[in-house]
Amino acid sequence: MISSVMDFNKLLFAGLDVGSLSTKAVLLDAAGIASHSTMRTGANPRIAGEKALEDALTAIGCNRNHVAYLVGTGYGRVNLPFANRTVTELTCHAKGAHCQNPEVRTVIDIGGQDSKVLHVDAEGRMVDFVMNDKCAAGTGRFLEMMARVLELDLEEIAVCAQQSHNPCSISNTCAVFAESEVISLLALGHAKNDIAAGLHLGVAQRVGNMAKRLGLNREVAFVGGVAKNSSARKALEDFLEIRFVSENCDPQLNGALGAAALAREFAKLES
Repeated sequence: MISSVMDFNKLLFAGLDVGSLSTKAVLLDAAGIASHSTMRTGANPRIAGEKALEDALTAIGCNRNHVAYLVGTGYGRVNLPFANRTVTELTCHAKGAHCQNPEVRTVIDIGGQDSKVLHVDAEGRMVDFVMNDKCAAGTGRFLEMMARVLELDLEEIAVCAQQSHNPCSISNTCAVFAESEVISLLALGHAKNDIAAGLHLGVAQRVGNMAKRLGLNREVAFVGGVAKNSSARKALEDFLEIRFVSENCDPQLNGALGAAALAREFAKLES
């Protein structure tokens, strides 16, 4: 229980998003985001969460004693026994997008392990969603796997796609079969640029069709690690015939931002 005499303007509220590929920490103070950090999750989600939090605190000369409340989210949230509370990433992404732009009513999140489309109300609460968590296609892991086949990193595959004038058609939505298809396209002499563009179009179609099934309401935010990929962003905008709202922080931090915002709300409720 937090003492009711505490000055909330002098406290830090932490959000930890332990994802399948990366772990993100966000610290909020009265002015907004005070600090943040991102690192690979690796084989031990608990250690990744502890390290990400420590890095964010150290960057501003603080330690855990300065944190009034911590909310954990992401697939690895069950490995955060030091969190005051854990919340689903769906709820945190809705809240994070609302914090960045209260006019947002639809959130598209492409993370490392899954992709999600959410409807958000005027208070930043999730009211409906669709999710792809059964197949790697349409996720950050899919693009990472395909980049490896093309002997590129994630930044390079995005740049390659931008340089294409004749994107290949990637017919397989299964990541395993798509990998075989990419290898065949390379053997046939297709340029990496065109294959990379085709892969981004495939992700946009898969996620875009999810969004169309749920429906697009008002302003639409694109968050998650893949939202940093300019080729994926443009392909999805073109497929949906919209333009995403601009974010005021790294879109990969959105879930952790939402968790930190919820930490502040829970702390006030429990004070």
